[in-house]
Amino acid sequence: MNRVYVCNCFGVTEDQVKKHADGGACTPRQIASACKAGTDCGSCVRRIQALLGRGSCPRRELVEQGRPALTADPNALVDLPDAA
Repeated sequence: MNRVYVCNCFGVTEDQVKKHADGGACTPRQIASACKAGTDCGSCVRRIQALLGRGSCPRRELVEQGRPALTADPNALVDLPDAA
């Protein structure tokens, strides 16, 4: 298994960042809350931003509605509002 580390300070891999993103993390700050990546030296923050991309995040709608957007389990599914 090939591990590509994003955050060397906390040993966070690209796959872990992607799993947290799939679990609802839309910003580097939300990734940091989930796994500490980006909270020590900060050199990985741009890489995290690149992995998250610049696209829209449907979970932001949940936050704006006051509903939780992140799950405790990054592998859990989050119910998203149906697109009209």
